[in-house]
Amino acid sequence: MVTVQKLIMRYGSRVLFQDINLKLDRHKRYGLIGANGAGKTTFLRILSGQINEYEGDIRVAPGLKVGVLGQNQFAFENYTIADAVLYGNKRLYDAIKEKEELYMTADFEDEATNNRLADLEVICVEEDPTYEYDVNIAKILANVGIPAEDNNQLMSTLDSADKFKVLLAQVLYPKPDVLFLDEPTNNLDIQTISWLENELKRHEGTMVVISHDRHFLNAVVTNILDVDYQKIREFTGNFDDWYIAANVIAKQLELNNAKKEKEKDELEAFVRRFSANASKAKQATSRQKKLDKLVIDDIKPSSRRDPSIVFKPARTMGDEALSIVNINHSYGNKEVLKNITLKFEPGEKVALIGSNGVGKSTLLKIIMEEIKPTSGAVHWGATIENSYFPQDTADTIKGDGTLYDWLRGFDPKRDIAEIRNCLGRMLFNGEQQEKSVVSISGGEKHRMMLSKMMLEGGNFLVLDEPSNHLDLEAIVALGEGLHQFKGNVICVSHDRELLDAYANRVIELHDDGTYTDFKGTYEEFAEAKENGHI
Repeated sequence: MVTVQKLIMRYGSRVLFQDINLKLDRHKRYGLIGANGAGKTTFLRILSGQINEYEGDIRVAPGLKVGVLGQNQFAFENYTIADAVLYGNKRLYDAIKEKEELYMTADFEDEATNNRLADLEVICVEEDPTYEYDVNIAKILANVGIPAEDNNQLMSTLDSADKFKVLLAQVLYPKPDVLFLDEPTNNLDIQTISWLENELKRHEGTMVVISHDRHFLNAVVTNILDVDYQKIREFTGNFDDWYIAANVIAKQLELNNAKKEKEKDELEAFVRRFSANASKAKQATSRQKKLDKLVIDDIKPSSRRDPSIVFKPARTMGDEALSIVNINHSYGNKEVLKNITLKFEPGEKVALIGSNGVGKSTLLKIIMEEIKPTSGAVHWGATIENSYFPQDTADTIKGDGTLYDWLRGFDPKRDIAEIRNCLGRMLFNGEQQEKSVVSISGGEKHRMMLSKMMLEGGNFLVLDEPSNHLDLEAIVALGEGLHQFKGNVICVSHDRELLDAYANRVIELHDDGTYTDFKGTYEEFAEAKENGHI
């Protein structure tokens, strides 16, 4: 359905990728992966026709509808929400709007007017044979969390997260043959991501998607396109298939001079460790079977480097960690949190989940005593030293100093080598450590905040959406770091693989201000919820 021939992309003297030849087929859903800056978004924009300055040839089979997820959340401010979705089928949108205008202003005695109305009716029948576009739009909006009573409100009345949901509905509504999606799970809660997965698995055409959500990629894609070594290499399977194969190859290269029996033992240990770190020990057997069946001759080890995230508490925790008693909080007339009483025992690692706007960040800010609740109290244990990752790191990481200066500012007596080693763990080399804080990206600010938390040595970690802006390698490393951490964790995230990696307790906040408190892993929570046990 889409062919790429002899593609070369340069930025000045830098070659992003070269000699790319691919054929993207019907009924295949491709996950486009690669390190930050490798060129994933550039390649997707080339495929979708948004970038035209390249060498080579890109062809989409004639007659196919192409859908591209919009990234400009403010492009439809003066449209109603329903009209913004309808705009996804531009031909139908134009026909309906012209019909409406003619019915309001035209002279029906004019033959040209009636002929034009007849032409427009043909277009509407071709694009919407059942005349149910409004019903279908209301249904898809409801699925992304926009209620029907709001559909005629202007887009300008929505917050940025809901605007993105409308853009997602816009690209899915026309059921395009070819879908190009760049980070479609951004700003979506877990329930909406699950709905999106099911929608995309039913897509019968071709799809290319960029995502840093490993669970999403594993659920949706059938193939991986790996941007690495200035190439884009195709691999059959989901992200875990690719990840295991690529790492096994790396292990094999390291062990190529070792005895075969030792190599076998270490490879099996690697598979066990990978499964355990994702808190999915029960899947170890199935993953071993996958590994045995993998054809890995053509897979090279990745050139990407994984960060090393290690949280070491500087102080041993006593018998009391944290308790919150009768927390209530309102914004104006809206009650967000209602009668929340929770006790956190030493060693508990909590996934705090719930739909967007339900009060997760508010609860964390109350716990960290950044805001005072309308009523209720927070009690920290006497031996607790907490460390906080706020949702908006831009508010915290600012100034005109270097990365090294910013970190050292929190503890001027800290050993210089320790600070530089910590930055190095998060893949900031010596030269990058001298960059100005002002110039770094959102992903780099998140890695800086994790560097700060590692240096702080807290025994109780509180994190609000830490996986935003991180690439897949960093999210895997974060999950492993939280899993190995000898202390308490409360983390808000929509990344289910991250939650699977560390959580032994799940607290879900509900829209009515109440909550569910579940003792167990996120996987066990999801299974219990699916079976109606909670």
